[in-house]
Amino acid sequence: MTEPCDLSAVEARRLIGIKALSPVELLDSCLERITKSNGTLNAVVAMDETEARANAKAAEKAVADGDDLGLLHGLPVGIKDLNATRNLRTTWGSLIYKDHVPTDDDHMVANVRAAGANVFSKTNTPEFGAGANTTNRVYGPTGNPFDPDKTCAGSSGGSAAALAAGMMPLATGSDYGGSLRTPAAFCGITGYRPSPGVVPAVGRPISLNPFSVVGPMGRTVADTHLLLLAQQDTNLRDPFSSMDDMDVPATLAGADLSNISVAISADLGCAPVDKDIAATFQQRVGKFSHVFRDAHNRNPRMHDVHEAFEITRGVNFVGAHGDRLEHHRDLLDRNVIDNTERGLKYSLGDVAWAHTVQTQIYNDFIDLFEEVDILICPTASVSPFPHSQLFVEEINGDKMPTYMRWLALSYALTMALPAACALPCGVDHLGMPFGIQVVGPNGSDALVLEVAHSLEHLLAADPETARPIPDIAKLNL
Repeated sequence: MTEPCDLSAVEARRLIGIKALSPVELLDSCLERITKSNGTLNAVVAMDETEARANAKAAEKAVADGDDLGLLHGLPVGIKDLNATRNLRTTWGSLIYKDHVPTDDDHMVANVRAAGANVFSKTNTPEFGAGANTTNRVYGPTGNPFDPDKTCAGSSGGSAAALAAGMMPLATGSDYGGSLRTPAAFCGITGYRPSPGVVPAVGRPISLNPFSVVGPMGRTVADTHLLLLAQQDTNLRDPFSSMDDMDVPATLAGADLSNISVAISADLGCAPVDKDIAATFQQRVGKFSHVFRDAHNRNPRMHDVHEAFEITRGVNFVGAHGDRLEHHRDLLDRNVIDNTERGLKYSLGDVAWAHTVQTQIYNDFIDLFEEVDILICPTASVSPFPHSQLFVEEINGDKMPTYMRWLALSYALTMALPAACALPCGVDHLGMPFGIQVVGPNGSDALVLEVAHSLEHLLAADPETARPIPDIAKLNL
């Protein structure tokens, strides 16, 4: 029998609305799963159980009283520990803020709470989201639900692991170089990177940086879409936010895939990809590519993307952490120090060059979608690796020049400012979750979500491509 915590968010919300599931019962089920599994995974790092129970009881009463119910009414939602939560410890994974308890929610969290969510927990992240292996000196590492000794990736790893293990129906994430998409792939869940401005990024140190976005994570596309509806908004404090971004459909009907033209790329023409992962991708594409109007191997143009990414990211790190590096170096982790110091070495000429390169990448990407509707590629370049290993050092025998290079499948796309949905697609050659990205150009959120929704249903019908489920019993202490 399905436990309430294992229900999809859409189904749990439907049952709450017809009084067939109590928000209290749902919360109790999530808390029980956390009690049993979190000691193994370390995905949930802060929680206010007393407040959560009070919120659940209030949600239950609202249903009984016939009140108007929000989109997320009564659903427990985990918040990545990079977003401030009222009266709930928020550390950004840093010793600098290890005892910090905000008095207010940030903008996105306030929207999620206003939609009726029970904001009850924080999920683990590397310090300030810097890194694709979720570990920090405040809380330690988060394990993968399919093998707790392996990484769940990062930086939204706590959210991805918690969702896969059934600790909550929905969780928030954020994405710069793949921080939302890679954990989704490693943990067998869905993550959505929206176009810049769809979810206003309020409070960024550099507001004219469109590369970092906040997005939803869930076990299905429909669940992820549900959370996105609560997150999306307009806010003038994000210069990329406008009413033009508010075209996400209220419900997903799915796309007619027979009318969709698709570009297939195993490596985007620029990313190192493990040969076994590339083989898995090609095998999976062979199982579903026939459903599209046409599907051809084609790489986007990504000339000079690696160096341009490093430079523009360096600008962001200097803006965000330059002062911390000067005054709190002893409290900072390796990744933040490394990225900020490398950022400080770039010249104004380097920065100008990187922005012109990014502009060309963006325009070339738009050109691609004048000829195709969707791009499909792998989400991650390797299988999940031990979380004791901070990052991937080599692929196919080639040494990676930076700790980020193994993430090129995601960060190269970031430079094109896409809408991208990470979908689970069975398991890889080592029996670990494998994922693909469904990608469109800036502003194509409605199409990407509809295509991902339809493709997900197709994948679910085949045991080889269906979403993998971890053995929860093996996680219980």
